[in-house]
Amino acid sequence: MKIGIIGAGAWGTALAQVLAAAGEVLLWAFEPEVVEAVNAQHENILYLPGTRLSPAIRATGDLAEMAACEALLIVTPAQHVRGILGRLPAPATPLVLCAKGIEAGSGKLMSQVAEEVLPDAPLAVLSGPTFAHEVAAGLPTAITLACRNGALGDRLVDRIARPTFRPYLSDDVIGAEVGGAVKNVLAIACGIAEGAGLGLNARAALISRGFAEMSRFGLALGARSETLAGLSGLGDLVLTCSSTNSRNFSFGKGLGEGTPATDLLTNRRTVAEGAHTAPVLRALARRMEVEMPIVEGVCALTEGRMTLRETIDALLSRPLRGE
Repeated sequence: MKIGIIGAGAWGTALAQVLAAAGEVLLWAFEPEVVEAVNAQHENILYLPGTRLSPAIRATGDLAEMAACEALLIVTPAQHVRGILGRLPAPATPLVLCAKGIEAGSGKLMSQVAEEVLPDAPLAVLSGPTFAHEVAAGLPTAITLACRNGALGDRLVDRIARPTFRPYLSDDVIGAEVGGAVKNVLAIACGIAEGAGLGLNARAALISRGFAEMSRFGLALGARSETLAGLSGLGDLVLTCSSTNSRNFSFGKGLGEGTPATDLLTNRRTVAEGAHTAPVLRALARRMEVEMPIVEGVCALTEGRMTLRETIDALLSRPLRGE
């Protein structure tokens, strides 16, 4: 199966490195300098510096070349997925959605966006606890591959699996997507706690109570509880909420240290998806009458409606209740 990867950020490049072990991978990059560096120097200097890339990875800036691929991994930022899908040359090529987020304008998950733009393309979702630099270095990683088409799922697992990159097959596409989207917002909350010096007890509380919010929201959308408690939900939540290697955690840490959200977003080359997901997640939760106070707090702080102290006080002064 010839694989194409749309998006040559750190994660797209790391996936290309994994998949190149079993054959040629075509990597589409927006930036011409990335295309040149990958092909000439076998390194993505802009997004994954220091990693020697396989010569089986070939980069291109021409989306038309992706027509020759048998499956496409979509690894662009979530807010750009609709636009890039509308430009793909082969509308029935199977898609593996790797972006984690909710579309701001529509409130749709990435699979819902893909079904709307390319209704004839079979879909899968790849999600889980994955720091790109560790994956690229060949460190042990396990992920969820969710696909409603069992035959396609089996083919993708066979193509993706490596000794240190282990996919677990699921048919719960919604569950895999909910975990990947919600954990980004919760990671901002944990980063805020780190930046404000609130301690590890507070972080543990945010992770566990955040998981409760993720579960309520996911179940309301039809996700399965075992998916939310698996790699793409709880697993990704724990990783993203625990390290400044997480873009969302580091964004929250900056907020906790007192830097305005606008400054943090302006000065970043990479995207903290949670900052874009938080307001639409809040709107969806309110519409479905799902209680998500941590998400509400992140929105209040990033939008400048409350100070850090006011946000913390609002969470701690909520009525006592059973767990």
